[in-house]
Amino acid sequence: MSVDEQFDTTSLQWLIAPEPLAELLRRSSAMHRHLCPRQVLGARMGMYAGELLGLKLPQTNKRLYVFVETDGCFADGVSVATGCWLGRRTMRLIDEGKVAATFVDTLTGQAWRLVPKPNSRELAHQYAPEARSRWHAYLIAYQLMPVTDLLVAQPVTLTVDLKAIISRNGIRTTCERCGEEIINAREVIYDGQVVCRTCAGDRYYVVRHG
Repeated sequence: MSVDEQFDTTSLQWLIAPEPLAELLRRSSAMHRHLCPRQVLGARMGMYAGELLGLKLPQTNKRLYVFVETDGCFADGVSVATGCWLGRRTMRLIDEGKVAATFVDTLTGQAWRLVPKPNSRELAHQYAPEARSRWHAYLIAYQLMPVTDLLVAQPVTLTVDLKAIISRNGIRTTCERCGEEIINAREVIYDGQVVCRTCAGDRYYVVRHG
């Protein structure tokens, strides 16, 4: 069992961040039954994105949209800080295997991609010199490090159509091949038919028979 799996969420003994970060991490750790460095990174990215975009977060509307580049604890840290969730259709996973996220103001089109600084792990021991392990050093230091030491912020332009990704509520049709319902305008035209992407050949599974 890893160190983070043994973490006692009732004590939150490694939670030393100032408010409001501390409250965000309490929420995130309650979801996972532990607190880990990637939750801290996600929460701090979300908070910093609010500063860069001039938005009050966590949001109660759907103005901010986030692309996260990995799933797991990091993504939930981003969610608690921003109010963007997969279930609210304000977050999308672009699985690059990176602890990084792009935050988009859907009203202005302004977008920032945030990623940890390449030397952030090396700097961690300066902020937590007495940590019992590297993992603990990351967990403690990421809560304390100035954002300028922890994160890189890159202004970016999206190469995907955000309006098409968001689509509109209530749009639905039926695949002419498999008969399954398709929502959010995800259908395609294939051989002159309106079909789902699976029937068009873009599938992640095959049906087993027998």
